[in-house]
Amino acid sequence: NTLGVNNNIMIILGYTKNMNSYFEAVRQNIKYYREAQEISQIKLAMLCDCGTGTIGGIEAGKAKPSLDMLIRIADALKITPADLFIRDVSKTKVDIKKSIKTQFDTFFASL
Repeated sequence: NTLGVNNNIMIILGYTKNMNSYFEAVRQNIKYYREAQEISQIKLAMLCDCGTGTIGGIEAGKAKPSLDMLIRIADALKITPADLFIRDVSKTKVDIKKSIKTQFDTFFASL
């Protein structure tokens, strides 16, 4: 049935979109934790036992790390793999609240 196929395609597309947002968060968080610890991409690659371009590719969004690689990166950064999936760790709660308030103020001012 065509409706069933279309629904499956939409579910897959939604899943892909959701996966891409997770990879985006992961790559940003890897870079954030690496820079916060003043570790170069080359040094992190050495700690993870991977090629020197691997970390740069992940951070640039050109490569998607395997679960094994995520675990090695987290171990090298002395964090848990779950920490890599937390959204936008570079912003404090105060920064997020200010941003939301600004967005609401702008929205309501436009009404």
